[in-house]
Amino acid sequence: MGTARILITAFVWTAAVFSPPLHGQQPRALPPGQTDDPFPGPIPATEGAISVGAAEFAVLPDIGGVAARMMNLVDEPGTKRLFVNDMRGPLYSVSYDGKTVLLYLDVNAAAWGNPVQSAGSERGFQNFAFHPQFGQAGTPGFGKFYTFVDTTNMTPSPDFLPAGGDKPTHDTVLLEWTARTPGAASYDGGAPRTLFRLRQPFANHNAGHLAFNPLAAPGSPEFGLLYVTIADGGSGGDPFNMAQNLGSAFGKMFRIDPMGRSSRNQQYGIPPGNPFVKRPGALPEIYAYGLRNGQRFTWDPKNGNLFLADIGQNIVEKVTLVPAGANLGWNVWEGSYKFVGPQAVEAEGRRGDPTVTYPIVEYGQIDPLLQRQSAASGLVVYRGSQIPQIANLVLFTDVPSGEVFCFSADNLPQGGQTPIRRVLLRSDGGDRTVLQVIQEKNEAQGKAPARRADLRLSMGLDNQVFLLNKGDGVIRRLVP
Repeated sequence: MGTARILITAFVWTAAVFSPPLHGQQPRALPPGQTDDPFPGPIPATEGAISVGAAEFAVLPDIGGVAARMMNLVDEPGTKRLFVNDMRGPLYSVSYDGKTVLLYLDVNAAAWGNPVQSAGSERGFQNFAFHPQFGQAGTPGFGKFYTFVDTTNMTPSPDFLPAGGDKPTHDTVLLEWTARTPGAASYDGGAPRTLFRLRQPFANHNAGHLAFNPLAAPGSPEFGLLYVTIADGGSGGDPFNMAQNLGSAFGKMFRIDPMGRSSRNQQYGIPPGNPFVKRPGALPEIYAYGLRNGQRFTWDPKNGNLFLADIGQNIVEKVTLVPAGANLGWNVWEGSYKFVGPQAVEAEGRRGDPTVTYPIVEYGQIDPLLQRQSAASGLVVYRGSQIPQIANLVLFTDVPSGEVFCFSADNLPQGGQTPIRRVLLRSDGGDRTVLQVIQEKNEAQGKAPARRADLRLSMGLDNQVFLLNKGDGVIRRLVP
């Protein structure tokens, strides 16, 4: 698979899969002072675009003729493998050359007692993380990894309840697994241990991302702490106002010690340096709040900056630099703008609350490059030298359209979409978006063309950047 190559360059998308309204058009009448398009100009289609390459790296198997619903790729250096999940339950190992793909664990197996709820586009085996000591014998984290899963099993009592709703749809569980032989081809441990369980009031906006800070040195206070994002519980507009409620788990970024026991349920630890440990009524797990649907976060290997891509309601998508204790504003703010309802934000009063941490970049769903119902995700900071064109840039994606965007990691913007530039694909046949490349692959596979890319980014060994999608089962790698 490693021989197919694609070049990335500027391209004006003209695919007929979706026809968004032109930038600046308002398809509905809005009250005075409100807008559904707060940005004065569109994202440049060609100006400042980045040109790099990409190659097919590996293929995950279909399930029932449907492409893998891959969400994340993680490098596990102790066993010299990559791991990739499918939202329906499988966790695959992938060799560093991409030639060997093996089923490592099926989270959905009946033996584990947590059947995966993967109906619809947002539920399923959401994410996973390997303890940094996973492959190091004799250490506390030896053999341990973690999965964040939506499940139909709602028999156990939840640790976190929503603030409203009388018809919960499913639970989301954070599970700890312990492999006896981390380097084995498949998982050889026992049933997982539940760290915590959330009761979900709606079918959308469920779990989020899991990750250990890769920059934390052994012995430091940060080492072995697990970051977890939890969406606002779903529906629309955060109807129970949970994201701003420090007593609620929903709409938050947690930081926990998965091997501690100081939590309320005694299944994980509360880091003493967490920002709300001493605040009465606040959950001590909280690292940041005011999230809507934080799909991806990542650290800048140069300076430790923590970036989060957070999906907006219907107007603003955003990437934010997240310090400890940050309030990202939802549901009072959607990006830099006051949220007034599902179809509009206030046109005036931009970034008007000094206590809110506003985005460093944001973009409008009505932009002509995009499909409506856009969703910011991604997310990697490239500090390598192998691909100089993207050096020192933050790369993120728009999920449905498959657009890859970038901005400077060193000269951080102060909101808006003006700093955003595109990263797109070119093949021998001409310029392509990621979605068009997927559609061409679908044709070669004898399948109907995908209508959306569901594109995400992950980092591998030696600063490799991988493109993940749910349309054709192919993992692609950026190359010079």
